[in-house]
Amino acid sequence: MIRILIADDHTIMREGLKRILEGEENILIAAEAVDGLDALQKLRVGGIDLILLDLSMPGRSGVDLIRQMKEEFPKLPILILTMHEEEQYAVRAMRAGAHGYLTKESAGLELVKAIHRISSGRPYISLAVAEQLAMNLMPDTVPLPHKTLSDREFEIFQLLVQGKSLTEIADGLFLSVKTVSTHKTRILVKMRMKNITQLVQYAVEHQLLSNHS
Repeated sequence: MIRILIADDHTIMREGLKRILEGEENILIAAEAVDGLDALQKLRVGGIDLILLDLSMPGRSGVDLIRQMKEEFPKLPILILTMHEEEQYAVRAMRAGAHGYLTKESAGLELVKAIHRISSGRPYISLAVAEQLAMNLMPDTVPLPHKTLSDREFEIFQLLVQGKSLTEIADGLFLSVKTVSTHKTRILVKMRMKNITQLVQYAVEHQLLSNHS
């Protein structure tokens, strides 16, 4: 029996995932969580074999949350479910310790297969993600500007182009406004841009501008 924790801040999404899985004999929905802190607390109680994790939740989320989960629960299989289709999100999630990556649109068809695959110790990624991982290993490729950002910078970049203020970002990531401001400056320098407007234009052009999932 694979005991699963579903971590997603949208009730409708959690209910949808439960409907997909309820007919599977060897899969049990053991717990649900609505944000990163809640997910960590449920994992600490024990009895979880695998987590279905939304990449974007209130508070701690994304790569930062994956890393903390791997530190506390190194053997825990993590399957990411997200609205983000851009392969760069998947590459960062896998590097942080996730074992699989699914977009929510494909979950209905692939979720059960992905759960069985990563619970057996094998990764589950799309061909596009596999190609992106391979490209990152090739020394002669010139990365796009957003791929030069650190994971934290990329996370703040996402929030900036979504229109979040420095204060909102600081509160959501448990950082000081000064720290966020420093990250913003580094992002602009690394991406050779002058302001947020140019960042937004870049995000639109490269399909990085996603609403909160």
